[in-house]
Amino acid sequence: MKRLLGTLSLALAAVAFAASPASAQTPKRGGNLNFAISAETPHYDCHASDTYATLHFSSPFYSTLLRYNLPKFPQIEGDLAKSWTLSPDKKTYTFVLHDGVKFHDGTPFTSADIKATYERLRNPTGGAVSNRKATFSDIEAIETPNPTTVVFKLKAVNASMLDHFASPWNCVYSAKDLAADANAPRTKINGTGPFTFVEHVKGSHVAGKRNESYFKKGLPYLDSYRGIFTLQAAAMLNALQGGQVLAEFRGVSPAERDRMVAAMGDKLRVEESSWTLNLLVAFNIEKPPFNDVRVRKALLMAIDRWGGSQGLSRISTLRSVGGVIRPGSPLATPEAELVKLPGFSKDIKKSREEAKKLLKEAGQENLKFTLWNRNLAMPYTPAGIFLVDQWRQIGVEVEHKQSDTAPYLAALRSGNYEVAVDFSNLFNDDATLALSKYLSHKNNPLNLSRANDDVIDDLYEKQLREGDVAKRKGFIQALEKRLFEQAYQQPLLWWHRIVLTHKTVMGWKMSPSHNLGGDLAEVWLNQ
Repeated sequence: MKRLLGTLSLALAAVAFAASPASAQTPKRGGNLNFAISAETPHYDCHASDTYATLHFSSPFYSTLLRYNLPKFPQIEGDLAKSWTLSPDKKTYTFVLHDGVKFHDGTPFTSADIKATYERLRNPTGGAVSNRKATFSDIEAIETPNPTTVVFKLKAVNASMLDHFASPWNCVYSAKDLAADANAPRTKINGTGPFTFVEHVKGSHVAGKRNESYFKKGLPYLDSYRGIFTLQAAAMLNALQGGQVLAEFRGVSPAERDRMVAAMGDKLRVEESSWTLNLLVAFNIEKPPFNDVRVRKALLMAIDRWGGSQGLSRISTLRSVGGVIRPGSPLATPEAELVKLPGFSKDIKKSREEAKKLLKEAGQENLKFTLWNRNLAMPYTPAGIFLVDQWRQIGVEVEHKQSDTAPYLAALRSGNYEVAVDFSNLFNDDATLALSKYLSHKNNPLNLSRANDDVIDDLYEKQLREGDVAKRKGFIQALEKRLFEQAYQQPLLWWHRIVLTHKTVMGWKMSPSHNLGGDLAEVWLNQ
């Protein structure tokens, strides 16, 4: 049933997988790929990150235990794992690993490295941070009977575990490196991936070259690559048009797409998909008056998502109105039910009148606060401007503060904000993955409301263990209702992905997530 749901969500994704010329041609070895990265990662550690900037920077250097087969998404395949089995009671996963794999420093890869990596993911020590701690909390023990076998024993059945093992965030680190310094991956790169690290020039680029000892025969095709940090959209588009970069793998707006198609014509490849990504409005309940549910709910009720989606979808990557699960996917709340929840009414006039009453009851008719946002033009800036205008219409004055990715994330992680534009950065439609964002802050530091809510935690646990799809959906919707009634945080809009590449770039695979397919192993240049 899990794979069936994944297959259904693939159909709903409507991914524009263009018939790839790469499938009809023999890949060419050699060449250097320059591509754009529209944000610079604050550090190198996949485990401690939730921004694509880290993956677009680090993925070529690392391998994972499992990964998604993108042409057959959401089918899962092995990466460092050669094969795997699941016990009859569904609580023991046994992985057989590839032999002869080496880290970039020459150290042989063994099952001990998988164990060290997942121990760090589920229970970080020595000052390390894992944003996947809650995700892997069901792991009771990890055993390594021999160098090419690793066994995971679970506390309970977890229908989402295989998807979790395929997460792109689970970069496999060297046990030797972690033993020396639990935080080594923040500043040191030593993986088993298709490319080895050359340099990181802050504010400029990251560079990698072919790993001549890569364990997948014949890969990678490229000699080298350079990821160029282009923080301004105009600079990225100009570089793409001029050929200084040949791709940007995150996504652009419809207006940017149209501009580039007009300028480049048939030299440009355009691929589109719905996106497993949304922007959130998060209220820090530790900062008065946002400890008052009436204030939080009033601000959510003032937002015209339905009208906003029409305008924002023309100028940004924001498009679909939805709850905590990607709209249109099998476990998402239908629109007829969604409109009954706070913040999703289509009668915006009535909703705003109720919002004003709530503010008056809370003694906050003259509310002023700062909205902290990321300075990415797409889609953070238009989203922030939109929110400021929406709240102005109920008499609330908002300062829109934008900053680079590193200080933005630092402020959010430390709790040094009142209200923030946050993001839910998913890599599939798995409900457990989507809902983990809203677990109590004590269980998941990615919950930027900083709320601890036992009701939400209990509903999360129930949906995780439920095998009946209809019952599971009921738990998911109950969690969503609780979340929105308490108004801790709420999706603003879901994104639509548009990726532009020069047609000389071959072998890259489109998907509904910009977190996937970043290792560049099969990318080649038809030049």
